[in-house]
Amino acid sequence: MSVQSGSLHGNTQELQQSAALRSRYPAVRALSEALCAPLEPEDCVVQTMPDVSPPKWHLAHVSWFFETFLLKPYLPGYREFDPRYAMLFNSYYEGAGAMQPRAERGRLSRPTLAEVYRYRRHIDEAMTLLLEDVQAMRRPEVALRAALGLHHEQQHQELLLTDIKHVFASQPLRPVYCHVAAVAVAVPPKAAWREYPGGLREIGHAGTGFCYDNETPRHRVWIEPFRLATRPVTNGEYLAFMADGGYERVGLWLSEGWRAAKERRWLAPLYWEWDGEGWSYQTLSGWRMVDPHEPVCHVSYYEADAYARWAGRRLPSEQEWEIAAHDVPIAGNFQDSGRYHPAPAEEAHFTQLYGDVWEWTRSPYVAYPGFRPLAGTLGEYNGKFMSGQMVLRGGSCATPADHVRATYRNFFYPPDRWQFSGIRLADDKG
Repeated sequence: MSVQSGSLHGNTQELQQSAALRSRYPAVRALSEALCAPLEPEDCVVQTMPDVSPPKWHLAHVSWFFETFLLKPYLPGYREFDPRYAMLFNSYYEGAGAMQPRAERGRLSRPTLAEVYRYRRHIDEAMTLLLEDVQAMRRPEVALRAALGLHHEQQHQELLLTDIKHVFASQPLRPVYCHVAAVAVAVPPKAAWREYPGGLREIGHAGTGFCYDNETPRHRVWIEPFRLATRPVTNGEYLAFMADGGYERVGLWLSEGWRAAKERRWLAPLYWEWDGEGWSYQTLSGWRMVDPHEPVCHVSYYEADAYARWAGRRLPSEQEWEIAAHDVPIAGNFQDSGRYHPAPAEEAHFTQLYGDVWEWTRSPYVAYPGFRPLAGTLGEYNGKFMSGQMVLRGGSCATPADHVRATYRNFFYPPDRWQFSGIRLADDKG
């Protein structure tokens, strides 16, 4: 996580940043609770797989983050709501002490949901005192940690939606999270190509404003000429891959991907179900027939790579993706729309680079040249995960609009499918 030092010079800028954090804090915190408002208490304790955390745990963990990294070290006289929560709601920070095993978060019937909400009130009252402390907020590390804590909570807002979807999809009664009518649109334009020259370019975060540490430092990369599809792959296009035996043709698959597909019995993207006549899928608005015009979603890196091979193309590198995105306005179908589902492309030009679906790249998640993680326990936030994962770019229909940027690097393991992950094709310019 980084805020360039130039944004911290001078009392005026310090006060402006402090005021912005005081305004932003209650808005971000309120949104987490608004996302949980449609849930019943019973929904908030379910864990359907190790990667999914119960909503109650998310609500408590983001509060634990503020308590651990801001209130305990920087608010004089702060008293913990319950010292036992330090273990229950630590996610993976070894430097912060013991933790509840990730796969066992769904075993916690206590504290109750009501107690977790009281814990949040306790944290909010203390954070208000800290954010109003002029002397404390003049310390760069306090302002930086406060900004990090808010972006961290926004990450968990996205996870709330993806995890709720997984929980609801597992229920025989097929509950509905929100009632949003399907949007009827014209057939999306045929995908075309946008071309980019090769050469020495720069990627990575630069200038002022928030970023995570893994987006730095800005550095030079050599790029060969390439082209990028003007929109993501649709359900209809992916259905053609399925109809052509895409899940049965070993030559299309990476070895580990083929093994995963066979062992996990993949026949279609996650949440798709065949009823004998057609495919339907789970959405946060309930079960629907698969819309062939929407971007395909909930596919793993292995499926994305196999589809690209079938199409005679490839996935973009993250460097190519960022170069393509640097001059594209950050606009699209984000969490803020309330749709919580990918939407069909409506325009013929370069579109949907941001929002709708996270786009798999062919790039492994590794450190940039010269990368240095944050000091201390917060250095565990990103750096220790730089092994065995792949980078995704662009945000999704579950991502808050003001949380994403061209340099944002998301990362998941190649078999992961429960995130809103999709496909955009690339090709060598020839």
